[in-house]
Amino acid sequence: MNQTEPRAAHGIQALAAIFAQAQTEGRAAFMPYWMLGYPDLPTSIQIVGALIEAGADAIEIGVPFSDPVADGPIVQAAGAIALKNGTTLADCLAAVRTLRANYPDRNVPFLMMSYYNPMLAYQLDRYVADVAAAGADGFIVPDLLPEEAGDLRGLCETHDLALVEFLAPTSSPDRMALVARTANGFIYLVSVMGVTGAREASAIDLAALIERVRAHTKLPLVIGFGINRPEQAAQIGKIADGIIVGSALIREGKNGVEAVRALAASLRGAL
Repeated sequence: MNQTEPRAAHGIQALAAIFAQAQTEGRAAFMPYWMLGYPDLPTSIQIVGALIEAGADAIEIGVPFSDPVADGPIVQAAGAIALKNGTTLADCLAAVRTLRANYPDRNVPFLMMSYYNPMLAYQLDRYVADVAAAGADGFIVPDLLPEEAGDLRGLCETHDLALVEFLAPTSSPDRMALVARTANGFIYLVSVMGVTGAREASAIDLAALIERVRAHTKLPLVIGFGINRPEQAAQIGKIADGIIVGSALIREGKNGVEAVRALAASLRGAL
């Protein structure tokens, strides 16, 4: 893809389009996660491509960081290997550009899952502009509170990028109302307390959380943390607008690209 071949939609509009399409098809959106640079950078690009081919509606692009406080042991280990391989923010942006060039007809939104310090070190305004130019569609920043996100939120508005925010089972009504006012794209609902991949999500518990959050917003509600198996994805997909799966896919990565593709296809098929 080049500057003369713009995408049909980007940023917030691209996310809205995938949720609308999934709703038309009577299913939740499938939004897998992969850590760039794991097990090495070329293979990680191949795996993200395999996720696209397996039917991903959007992809959470993991950017390795030395202190990933919200990541479970599987994602942390993948990030440590990516850092040992020398993977940088610039490498991640180049990977996004490569993926856009490799899949010019697939308008799959990419969300950069990055902690805030590397973004600041890169220079926030330059990073947001470079992310937009590379072809990504927004950010998931797990260590950035909405009260402290004004600078990033303003830059995202300038470039029409999404800034996804989090809510958890312990979130108060006031916190839900705040996030409903400031989030765009979708709201990421943390299914269980703790780090990613720690425990399995329960559809019964999540139904109550979704009902509480739905009272504050019409934004799509996407469930992450603790989704590991197709049958579990099917259950949660009946009550949420989308699901994010990361640790289970990375765990499968030890068996190679085709193993990740197969698990992704089974999760997508379950929806």
